[in-house]
Amino acid sequence: MPKTNPKIDFETSIGPWLGRTVKLVDHHLQEAFDRCGIDLTKEQMIVLKKLHEQDGVNQNELASLTFRDKSSLARLLSKMEDKNYILRLQKEGDKRNNEVFITQRGAEICDRARPVIQGIIDIMEHGIDARQKALMISTLKKIQHNFQTRIESK
Repeated sequence: MPKTNPKIDFETSIGPWLGRTVKLVDHHLQEAFDRCGIDLTKEQMIVLKKLHEQDGVNQNELASLTFRDKSSLARLLSKMEDKNYILRLQKEGDKRNNEVFITQRGAEICDRARPVIQGIIDIMEHGIDARQKALMISTLKKIQHNFQTRIESK
């Protein structure tokens, strides 16, 4: 029996539009950071934001909070340590367990990045009213819920 490939309409499917939009936002955010002389990536900013909210987070928990696998987070944290944005300390009695702290330099770069991020948000939300924004957020939460439910059912 011949194998049939299902026809996918990429123009009316949500996935490709989400992917394109994320890439576009990432590109413009990085460009804005570079233009302002801020040595930071989106991924590093996410870590700094989480540490700003809750400093001294266990590295494994931070991986979960930032939706990263442990090894990619470890590489990211190494780069951030080299820039003096974060500090990792081994938890007493458990050498495999690191706690991650934001440094003064990390807090400063985070503060410098906030207006740049707000500028990108302003561009992104231009011409979108409160109702449209709420609907979009609700839809994205539903998509996330769909994936989470699927993962939990396995």
